[in-house]
Amino acid sequence: MANYVSPGVYTIEKDISEYAPSINTSIVGVVGFASKGPTNKATLITSQNNLVDTFGEPSEGIYGQALEGSLEILEQTNSLYFVRSATSDAADASATLSVGSVPVVVVSGPVSYNANLGHGVATPLTLRVQVYDNAGTAKYTDNSGAGKDFSIPAGTALTQGEAIRKIVGGGLDADRVGCFIGNGPTDSTATGISLSGALFGSYAGSGASMSVSACSGTSFSEALAVSCLLPVSAADGASGAIFGSPTSATLMASTVRVYGSTITNTGANAATYLVESLYPGAGYNAGTTTGGDASGNSVTVTNLGSQNFSVNINQDGTTAESFKSSFVGSGSFIEDVINTGETNTKSAVIKGNLRKGTGDATAASLTAFDGLTRTAFGTGNGAAAYNVTTQFAEYNSTTSEVDRTNTYVNSVVNGPRFIKLIETTAASLAGGDNGDASGTSANTALIGSAAVDPKTGMQALDDPNINIGIGIVPGVQTEVVQNALITLAEATQDFIALVSPPYAVGTVQNAIDWSNGQSSTTGNSRTSAINSSYAAIYWPWVKVFSVFDGIDRWLDPAIYGARQMCFTDAVADSWFAPAGYRRGRLTKPTEVEVKLNQGDRDSLYSGGNVINPVVSFPQQGITIFGQRTTQRSPSALDRINVRRLMIYIRKVILAATQRFVFEPNDEFTWAQIEGVLNPFLDDIKRRRGITEFRVVCDESVNTPLRIDRNELWTKVLVKPTKTAEILIFEINLTNQSAQLGSL
Repeated sequence: MANYVSPGVYTIEKDISEYAPSINTSIVGVVGFASKGPTNKATLITSQNNLVDTFGEPSEGIYGQALEGSLEILEQTNSLYFVRSATSDAADASATLSVGSVPVVVVSGPVSYNANLGHGVATPLTLRVQVYDNAGTAKYTDNSGAGKDFSIPAGTALTQGEAIRKIVGGGLDADRVGCFIGNGPTDSTATGISLSGALFGSYAGSGASMSVSACSGTSFSEALAVSCLLPVSAADGASGAIFGSPTSATLMASTVRVYGSTITNTGANAATYLVESLYPGAGYNAGTTTGGDASGNSVTVTNLGSQNFSVNINQDGTTAESFKSSFVGSGSFIEDVINTGETNTKSAVIKGNLRKGTGDATAASLTAFDGLTRTAFGTGNGAAAYNVTTQFAEYNSTTSEVDRTNTYVNSVVNGPRFIKLIETTAASLAGGDNGDASGTSANTALIGSAAVDPKTGMQALDDPNINIGIGIVPGVQTEVVQNALITLAEATQDFIALVSPPYAVGTVQNAIDWSNGQSSTTGNSRTSAINSSYAAIYWPWVKVFSVFDGIDRWLDPAIYGARQMCFTDAVADSWFAPAGYRRGRLTKPTEVEVKLNQGDRDSLYSGGNVINPVVSFPQQGITIFGQRTTQRSPSALDRINVRRLMIYIRKVILAATQRFVFEPNDEFTWAQIEGVLNPFLDDIKRRRGITEFRVVCDESVNTPLRIDRNELWTKVLVKPTKTAEILIFEINLTNQSAQLGSL
């Protein structure tokens, strides 16, 4: 505390308003398989729609009943954590998109006076440009469809470049043609990009083309001095001679048409674009439902003009995401972001992989494709082949304009890549696999590992950042999986694990034998008894109509054990029994697998047996009629309501007292701890969870030895409220002379 040494008025603020926080006891951790969505991660789900959007629809083809169980539970709570497991053979769904070239014409400079050529003042150049799409349709209707005219003013290479940028990149409709502006030196003999710009069509692939010509009134010598037009032809294209006879009076009216070509996915350096689902699973596979509606995911590529294209991700035939994309610009393409700077930068469905041959292309190798063959303008308009990394030829102004032998040389090694995704109506994703095959590999995936970071399988539930009070692996009755879930519940002390015997286990005796580890029937075997206060068993299975399948399905009763616990928390508290006609009645199931009579219920619930029966009563309907944990020794913890009460008390005490770590270990801190815990426990008492309590934090528990060891001890004693499970009414008959008031 500060020491004040001069006169004045000072204020000190102290916060002594500590109280115990509230914790949600209705959060369920569900572990199982799904057809899509993130794997080995505890994902928060807050609604049924959120579940289906993230992990797909339930299906009998998916091992287990994690999705079905989650949908049922979400009808009674607004949050659960879903952990999707996947075996090592899980596969992404994918589709291969074609990458194609676009037609390119280079406009080089500078346009200023050049003494070597002996020309006068530089003259502006007017270009006529026409662009054709993949079907050969002209995109400009100007000049009776001949093309649109653009005037490039005279000036330095820099000013001309800026003019091209403004006119071509802006004034010239970007959905038809684009431009690239070089920023190299104006000296054409220097190494690098000494270009004013390159015009390229907006359409890629076979059939796409463009034409460029000098308009009437621009002489050959003026065009040569001002701006050379160099055709760059694809292997399947055709190039007309841009220059006529080299006389000063010749008008430059020839047309150059350059065709694009598709880069196929063959060869060591050929390019394709592989689209894969963000996570593995068959739920991404595109197809059709029985009614003919589209299902799954597909990708549509739409031309946006210039170097851009739109990658549209379709879900069930409807566009779910749209990304403006490009291979041109920064010199690299970020593989997991389908975007060129828009706000929607990440896809929740796919990831993209530019491929070089059969492998991924890194950012450094994006310029290393030779799937395209280009033709440079050389001696006699000959063909000097070079790949997409050297797309420009540069005019050497020191050579006579008449003697054009070897005039044009390849000068740019890492120029822009004029390649785009080719338009496609819908490329269907296919080949995805859930990774949910039953067997040893499935057990391994469900159990997961705590030795890796992040943890996998059900071990992902062991996370201090999440709060779950109930854990299930519905539809999976494998002994090793159930034992692992119970072990995890005991180790964390955070939740109660709910399990059940397999479907069609048999009679009541078969179910009892199974719970006691005495079942050897093939498919229903269990070799060890379940004995833990952190576990509960429900049986038999119940029949429920599935809206996704349109059929009745038998569901794991542990699902409804969890559902009714959430219902109990909503209408009462977690220390009320989730059973009986008030809080255990099931409204959705229509039938139970085995109908139980009073003798069956007595056998399942007593004599050391610990199965909570699900009973179909004639008038009250299907009801959970038991709330035992699987603890065999008689104590308060052999009941679910007490175990859930203790889980809640433990979590709140931990959360409320963390602030006292490193505080002085003296009577002031002891009093503060009691001041936090007493109101909390008194509140539970008033809400019928406990009948009596006491918090002891003084010198009787904090002995000198414990204080010397830097330990602060607090003893919390509670008497949990017991449930009335057996109601007995004693009916006495008396004679007429009996005095009833004295009995």
